Amino acid sequence: MPLRLVCASLLFCLGAGVVHAAGDVEAGAQVFKKCGACHTATEPVNRVGPSLMGIIGRPVATFAGYNYSSAMQAFGGDGKVWDDELLSEYLFSPKAMVPGTKMSFPGLRKPQEIENVIAYLKTSVVQ
Repeated sequence: MPLRLVCASLLFCLGAGVVHAAGDVEAGAQVFKKCGACHTATEPVNRVGPSLMGIIGRPVATFAGYNYSSAMQAFGGDGKVWDDELLSEYLFSPKAMVPGTKMSFPGLRKPQEIENVIAYLKTSVVQ
């Protein structure tokens, strides 16, 4: 494993720890602005990236109409479902978790920001 991946994994384990059930929804909405150029969480519409509306509990790489990378499809191929823990790890370092993903965002380094974004994403569900 490349040293960079080992370091990123170690930092995640030390910094993020266990995801807490709570987070600040309003702070998460502010952090989500970093994601807003490519994603929406309030509409079932794809942009550069897939809609994140209702992502918690959704199988990986399954939002209708989005052309996922082969790397993301393979990552979700075994039935993974986005939950707090999986999303936390992904948001910390998308390319470390899914090498070959189309997502160019380097990740969120602050565990509190990740927790807050997840709390925000939990408020937007597909109806």
